[in-house]
Amino acid sequence: MENSHSAAYAAAGVDITAGYEGVRLMKPFVERTRIPGVVSGIGGFGGLFAPDLSGMKEPVLVSGTDGVGTKLRLAQLLDKHDTIGVDCVAMCVNDIICCGAKPLFFLDYIAIGKNEAVKVASIVSGVAEGCVQSGCALIGGETAEHPGVMAPDDYDIAGFAVGVVDRPKIIDGSRVREGDALIGLTSSGVHSNGFSLVRKVFDMENADLTAPLAELAGKSLGEVLLAPTKLYVKAVQALLEGGIDLHGASHITGGGFFENVPRMLPKGLGVRIVPNVIPRQPIFDLIQRRGNISDHDMYNTFNMGLGMVLALPSEQANHALELLAAAGEPDAVCVGSVTKDPRGVAFDGV
Repeated sequence: MENSHSAAYAAAGVDITAGYEGVRLMKPFVERTRIPGVVSGIGGFGGLFAPDLSGMKEPVLVSGTDGVGTKLRLAQLLDKHDTIGVDCVAMCVNDIICCGAKPLFFLDYIAIGKNEAVKVASIVSGVAEGCVQSGCALIGGETAEHPGVMAPDDYDIAGFAVGVVDRPKIIDGSRVREGDALIGLTSSGVHSNGFSLVRKVFDMENADLTAPLAELAGKSLGEVLLAPTKLYVKAVQALLEGGIDLHGASHITGGGFFENVPRMLPKGLGVRIVPNVIPRQPIFDLIQRRGNISDHDMYNTFNMGLGMVLALPSEQANHALELLAAAGEPDAVCVGSVTKDPRGVAFDGV
């Protein structure tokens, strides 16, 4: 690529040499994610992966795609870009693990107003960290410079994950039964949903995002809100490998509990959740108080302290909590049960 330079293209706002530098800087991050099955390195026209399908009767590929929404604006305001990639990976792999699928590989897409190699590499470092935490490989991606369409400092990131599950082991909610226990896995905070409301509540464009707040135990608003989305892949895999008969799984994202929990329920079933057992972080109380938001709207927008809800036989609940604690989820908690409540999702006192 030593002869690849276009003065005319650069004059139009696209510096292709910055793209080459970005690839050079991100290579060490990508290499961290290398796992068995990776065939190609970055820089080719396609990412190659050879999955190990041994032991599977009927392997099924599962894919998920997402971005991080308007949480990006917070990263831009703070000029901190090394965690937003974790969010992007988490939003994808946390979805496909709900099917019982093991993530295999991930690809990202970054659109940016002006290609700054260091910034792009920082974003990709977060993508790589998310892949490492979820045990999948980053095998490719794309960075597109959009002068005249996006402001120089503006960017967006999206990605997709591909995983595999044996058809007989697919978790699709069809086996969820009345009386099943609901186990909740704690979140790291707001994750990557509801940020349009968050930005409005705090007038984020004009707020002091770095000042420590007593309501947040001395942490700043920016620090707490930018905390990356928690990854649940290894926790769910620990349950499956430990013999837990997982009937259903729901990733609590946009739409909160009222939209996401019913996605794992057969027709005619609902859930009853006890909110006062959820380890609820102070940020949710601050959002609700500052925005004067109803309990219903909070649970219909945010994860409220739980990023994943699992349905499993009640007699396995204690063992599941033990397995989760050993897998790094000591705060997992039984939050309710499956019912025949026609309302779908019901909260005690909400």
